[in-house]
Amino acid sequence: MAGIKVFGHAASTATRRVLLALHEKNLDFELVHVELKEGEHKKEPFLSRNPFGKVPAFEDGDLKLFESRAITQYIAHRYEGEGTNLLPADSKNISLYAIMAIGMEVEAHHFDPVASKLAWEQVFKLFYGMTTDQAVVEEEEAKLAAVLDVYEARLKEFKYLAGETFTLTDLHHIPVIQYLLGTPTKKLFTERPHVNDWVAEITTRPASQKIL
Repeated sequence: MAGIKVFGHAASTATRRVLLALHEKNLDFELVHVELKEGEHKKEPFLSRNPFGKVPAFEDGDLKLFESRAITQYIAHRYEGEGTNLLPADSKNISLYAIMAIGMEVEAHHFDPVASKLAWEQVFKLFYGMTTDQAVVEEEEAKLAAVLDVYEARLKEFKYLAGETFTLTDLHHIPVIQYLLGTPTKKLFTERPHVNDWVAEITTRPASQKIL
């Protein structure tokens, strides 16, 4: 049976989410480069792997998946006994699992849309020779600050967002945070002491360093 393949771009935050999970699990895999500037993700053969034309796509033997957060959940469950446990300490405890699930939903619907806009304006636009729109940055920073206020309160009580252990909830945040730490938006993390400690811990993990 064929091994694990990730079809994506190493600079893509969604692709990095999957690579992080694989590195945390110490799994061997092949990253098959999809050139976004050439639009390879919008045509075959990539569309046969993800009909919505977004990276990454994923294969583990005969299993084919897309959507990065679904892929990381598969990795966490399928390879639960290998590498870092990315699920709650008691993965069969439905209450603990629900808390992690809430964290993943918050990341996907409240944190990432705003953080990704900020990364686009301040990082990715520069790759394409475009100009940052400071008005958009200011608007999105205000939204991100409100989310991080909620995180600060949560992290006063727990080391990680889903409790006392590192889980997928934390992992999903890492790629875009890594980009934002290289922008003026970094201040929103550093001025909140508990958020700052959390960011420092999750972004310096060995797996996090491997995706830079």
